[in-house]
Amino acid sequence: MLEIKNMQVKYGAVVALHDVSCHIQDGEFVSLIGLNGAGKSTFLKAVSSLLKPAAGTVAFNGKTIKGLPAHKVTALGIALCPEGRMVFPSLSVSDNLDMGGFLYRKKPAVFKETKDMVYALFPRLSERRNQLAGTFSGGEQQMLAIGRALMSRPKLLMLDEPSLGLSPLLVSKMFQFIYDLHKNMGLTILLVEQMAVLALELSDRAYVLDGGRIMMTGTGEELKRNPKIQDIYLGQH
Repeated sequence: MLEIKNMQVKYGAVVALHDVSCHIQDGEFVSLIGLNGAGKSTFLKAVSSLLKPAAGTVAFNGKTIKGLPAHKVTALGIALCPEGRMVFPSLSVSDNLDMGGFLYRKKPAVFKETKDMVYALFPRLSERRNQLAGTFSGGEQQMLAIGRALMSRPKLLMLDEPSLGLSPLLVSKMFQFIYDLHKNMGLTILLVEQMAVLALELSDRAYVLDGGRIMMTGTGEELKRNPKIQDIYLGQH
């Protein structure tokens, strides 16, 4: 579904990603783990066309997407749920979801069907559809951010640090929900997450990013058992 070859991303003269190559198959749950500053968010922004790679290729379902405007990447079926949730605080829940569904604003039947689906997935959003997003708790805002991403009816859902700022109980519930989305809706998931234990437990495969480079890859189980991963990311040695 997604194939990236030798992608390089720069911030001015600083190289943030060095010759990154990876792929995601249709229907997979893939995680990208790494410490702070490894380049994880930069990677997602480059795939979303929020950043323009300086070199390399990015293809989605066989179509080159490098250089496309971000809204056209979304239209092809890639949705990003950004780090920090980034909901529109002065807009209602309903209006936030409408912003996510802009692709279908001229298709009212599809728009309504998608919004009803999001409300069914998140009853809390349905109950509070007229409440301002800025009054929500962190967990509720994360629900809204995921719901907004789903409004574009993505084939690939990319999530950037969905656990950020949530209590341990909410983190567990959020990860279960994300996994259920993958299993029940058949969504392909790319999860960027610092909580490596949970990410690897959910993942079919994972990549380890360090210093802007892919240093290791394998199944979630293989990486969980790797002594180096346990030492650096899982704190078990």
